Amino acid sequence: MIDHYRNLFNRQQWFEDGLSWTVVQPLDEEITVGDLLWRLNGGRDPEERIMEYPIEKAGEEFVPVLFLYEGEGAWGFLEFTYGFTTPDHILTELSKASRVWMTTWHFNGGYTMLYAADGKIRARMRNFIFAEHAIQEGDPSIMAEFRAMLDRLDPEDYRGKRSAAFAFIEASTGMGIEAEWLDVEEAPVIILDNWNET
Repeated sequence: MIDHYRNLFNRQQWFEDGLSWTVVQPLDEEITVGDLLWRLNGGRDPEERIMEYPIEKAGEEFVPVLFLYEGEGAWGFLEFTYGFTTPDHILTELSKASRVWMTTWHFNGGYTMLYAADGKIRARMRNFIFAEHAIQEGDPSIMAEFRAMLDRLDPEDYRGKRSAAFAFIEASTGMGIEAEWLDVEEAPVIILDNWNET
């Protein structure tokens, strides 16, 4: 699975500059994607738009722009412009009656893996790409398999470690990303205009 994501990064090298990949598994079948988007946008419906060449144009917005993906019992939200890290209060809201996995990084670093459930952040690993600087918070058992994946990689295999973050989320949720999903024009996007409000 790590090799699958290595190939994705080879094809979509801009992925390494900054992104946030959040997968939500609702535990209540009455929770809709509209509910999740409302939570993601800080309690307000976000703007939905068809964007021409979104990979190129999204950076002009200066707010999070998302691709939305539907999986089997899960929804994936890919913020692909700057690697905006979803604030904790949004993640805890998202995790009510749901499980939430998120990995994120940006051009200044910030390599983070996070798990939230039942309205609480249960585990977080910061700086996961640098073994000697990694900081773990919360229940260590939640990240045990992720740590094992990282430990099997060369310390300087940074692309492999980014790939492992995606592979770990897919192994945990069944939700992954295919490279061809990103080669899109005239694509629907979600714009979070209320995202950083408290």
